[in-house]
Amino acid sequence: MKVAKFGGTSLANAEQIKKVCNIIRADQNRRLVVVSAPGKRYKEDDKVTDLLIRYAEVFLQKGEARAEKEAVFNRYREIVRELGLPAEVGQKIEAELEAVLANHAGLSPDRFVDAVKAAGEDNSAKVVAHYLRSLGEDAHYVNPREAGMLVTDEAGNAHVLPAAYERLKKLRDRQGILVFPGFFGYTEAGELVTFSRGGSDITGSILAAAVKAEVYENFTDVDSVYVVNPNLVENPVEIKEITYREMRELSYSGFSVFHEEALLPAYQAEIPVCIKNTNNPSAPGTMIVAERPASVNRVSGVACDTGFCSIYVSKYLMHKEIGFGRKLLQILEEEGISYEHTPSGIDNISVILRERDLTPAKEARIVERIQSELQVDDIAVQHDLALVMIVGEGMRQSVGTTAKATVALAAAQINLDMINQGSSEVSMMFGVKAEDADRAVIALYHAFFGKEEEREKAHSLSSLTV
Repeated sequence: MKVAKFGGTSLANAEQIKKVCNIIRADQNRRLVVVSAPGKRYKEDDKVTDLLIRYAEVFLQKGEARAEKEAVFNRYREIVRELGLPAEVGQKIEAELEAVLANHAGLSPDRFVDAVKAAGEDNSAKVVAHYLRSLGEDAHYVNPREAGMLVTDEAGNAHVLPAAYERLKKLRDRQGILVFPGFFGYTEAGELVTFSRGGSDITGSILAAAVKAEVYENFTDVDSVYVVNPNLVENPVEIKEITYREMRELSYSGFSVFHEEALLPAYQAEIPVCIKNTNNPSAPGTMIVAERPASVNRVSGVACDTGFCSIYVSKYLMHKEIGFGRKLLQILEEEGISYEHTPSGIDNISVILRERDLTPAKEARIVERIQSELQVDDIAVQHDLALVMIVGEGMRQSVGTTAKATVALAAAQINLDMINQGSSEVSMMFGVKAEDADRAVIALYHAFFGKEEEREKAHSLSSLTV
């Protein structure tokens, strides 16, 4: 049994849905299918999820949102019409969508937004199941609540409960093609809650682990995962095989191909994951596995994410002050902020945070508390940081990786605000100004994956520097 998940671009319109159904029908082992809400049909288009969020926000503000609702209905009307489905199919889907959008009485704003957002995936699953049946397939829409997708009660940020796996395992025994909406589940009290944005990847991974799938296929709009963002580098190197740990690090660092939280269920159940292209399903794609053979190039990928800031704290003999780090992090905890990284020295420490979490009011309170409660010598907050990361299992056995990277960045005249190697030694991170992020990624790509003459030049400079 294979679990196949199809993203928003794969379901953006009727033409794409036909491709999806052809892929499902081409392999009888693809019996459990997870779908996202319809995505963009063209660059300037809106995703259905964005249309639904806009509807919910306007409705909560004004008490009605007719234009926003009509925009959502029109997308499904177009899809149903172009798939050639009977008019009553469209009418039923529209009535169910209308019921969701109107069901605000007694719901908190968070609950209402979650219910509205989830309607994108839910109706997408119903459309795909209807179309497969029109082709003569024994296809069934699966309601996540009825199937046992139990999640925590965290609006917009649900996590699967252990009890869900035993319930979802029973899907193996069902006949036909099962079409499961991604992105949401239900609490033990029966309340609908969504995963974080892009959470259909998480649904697919949970189901693959629950049914002990042979493979979890994640269909998107690229032939494979590339070692770098293809928008930055022309014709970048493709990744044929990568480990769970490497992919997790790259997803965290800005790779948008796969949701960063989605690998855990598959990883724990040792289910291989294959990233494939809906528009070119014969391409082998990228396999994500537990272990892979060592390659000549010890680095597997280069990624970058922006939107970070750092709190730099300095105090003489900090390393001898028992509990200093705990007290510092406790201040952040009490302000409701999680931290990303904490590189440190004997007299100083930096805490890297997401910029969005540090509002001006929180920043002022945190700075004042650190000064008064920890009696520090110096404190500074730096904004507009980017974290550039090189990732690779082979870096643990490789000499000179750091030298090659720093020489490449120096040659590109990029100043480093921070260097940090993860304790797993699978990743190395460089903090740079956000405005330098793209140039940093390009420089590192050419150092590790560029043409032979570029790599030789980087190696010579590295040796000279050392």
